[in-house]
Amino acid sequence: MSMTNTPISGLRGLRENWKSDMLSGFLVFLIALPLCLGISMASGFPPVAGIFTAIIGGIIVSFFRGSQLTIKGPAAGLIVIALGAVEELGQGDPARGYKLALAAIVAAGVLQIIFGLLRSGILSDFFPSAAVHGMLAAIGIIIASKQIHTLMGVKPEATQPIQLLAGIPHSISTMNPEIAIIGLLSLIILFILPLFRNKYIRMIPAPLVVILVAIPLGHLFQLGTEHKYLFLNDHEYSIGPRYLVTLPDNLAAALTFPDFSQLTSGTSIKFIIMFALVGSLESLLSTKAIDSLDPWRRKSDMNRDLLGVGVGNTLAGLAGGLPMISEIVRSSANINNGARTWWSNVFHGFFLLVFVAFFPSLIHQIPLAALAAMLIYTGYRLASPREFYKTFKIGKEQLLIFLSTIVVTLTTDLLLGIGAGIVIKLIMHMINGLPLRYMFKPLFSVNENPDANQYLVDVRHSAVFSNFILLKKSLDRLPRNGHIIVDFSDSQLVDHTVMENLHRYMEDYNLGGGHFEITGLEHHEKFSSHAMAARKKTMELV
Repeated sequence: MSMTNTPISGLRGLRENWKSDMLSGFLVFLIALPLCLGISMASGFPPVAGIFTAIIGGIIVSFFRGSQLTIKGPAAGLIVIALGAVEELGQGDPARGYKLALAAIVAAGVLQIIFGLLRSGILSDFFPSAAVHGMLAAIGIIIASKQIHTLMGVKPEATQPIQLLAGIPHSISTMNPEIAIIGLLSLIILFILPLFRNKYIRMIPAPLVVILVAIPLGHLFQLGTEHKYLFLNDHEYSIGPRYLVTLPDNLAAALTFPDFSQLTSGTSIKFIIMFALVGSLESLLSTKAIDSLDPWRRKSDMNRDLLGVGVGNTLAGLAGGLPMISEIVRSSANINNGARTWWSNVFHGFFLLVFVAFFPSLIHQIPLAALAAMLIYTGYRLASPREFYKTFKIGKEQLLIFLSTIVVTLTTDLLLGIGAGIVIKLIMHMINGLPLRYMFKPLFSVNENPDANQYLVDVRHSAVFSNFILLKKSLDRLPRNGHIIVDFSDSQLVDHTVMENLHRYMEDYNLGGGHFEITGLEHHEKFSSHAMAARKKTMELV
């Protein structure tokens, strides 16, 4: 794609691109509607809460123009935190827990605004890649562990992930057959539809197909009426409206103001930090990933984007909504559907607002089992066997960090999980010779040759995830059209996260018209055969 044909934004961009952006916004809306409902219910929030968030993320946050093609809305990755906030803050009272959780979301949004104003977008480069992927995989496992029971039409007694996983056989043996038929058929559609290679079939959103199949099945099984039925003349089961999505009669009635009475409690502070930290990290990583898919290679202003998300979360919390991030699945669909500017996100929010305001009765016909299937599929994608294999291929030490993060997250919480991943990686670096004085401060020099517009960055001793931010800030201060050479000849250790970040930096810099190269790694032994593997120096230069 030619960079000279980059679409303009603003009002002129709306005039030029409204057809493609409106079409993409409509198709993303079809995907977002059921996912917003499912994420809300899995989080212990009212179903409409996620839609409030997506509306705010589309119609308001888009105008901050931090990114061009990302879709803002609720994400499966924050389900665990939101549900934990409702349960721990409510202490058995879900309604009160919901209002107290909203207060934590508002405070987290304010904290994200501060992050954006302090230009903290660069923090996404601090966290080790294996720990981040381990955190996401753990979230996927937790989501699936909860939703499998809903898909079977069973309400489990357990609340902790390990207990929920252990209770799956019991839920299968006591499942409600008609609910399970809807859920399993929905799950099959989600797994099978992407396998078709026909371009027209691939254009149809799988969640939309699920809804089009599940609603008629719900009518066939008469889910709207409380009744009992016999299955195979063997056992009697009860069924009724509780297996369908419930919405208020009008949108205004669903607006809920937060309860700030417990905002300074230790539990609230914990969830404020989790919402702000994990939400910001997920949002920044998603935005960075979508930038790499942008046909015009436009780069998002991470600080402005984080500021917009913070404002959006503050407003969402005040209105009764879920926290939002830049959501990668809907953003990818946005690109695939031909979006050109941020107006597609505005259209996506507008279509959600119109649909919920004027057609709430259609939403009430959606079976909960179908939404559970969508969330199980999302959880599977986060924690698929492929993620474990990819991490193993990068290096055994990366797999250890990945698995440790998963185990600690499943047995405790997200903050401790990501913290465990960071600590384990730092310990590994110390075993490999990283001194404490270089753990957070890299040792490097920049030698300039102004006549040739060339800059030699000589990295000495160690370049690891925990000291990369200062190195990156120095690189950012160099001219964008120069010739940068990053030389690792005098370094002893270069970790996987630095390799990954530097290669992404090199790709962006070269696409921007400059020349970026990495040298001096021929004297280092790779921890695996993977191109981005960590490496350690094994011989001295002669």
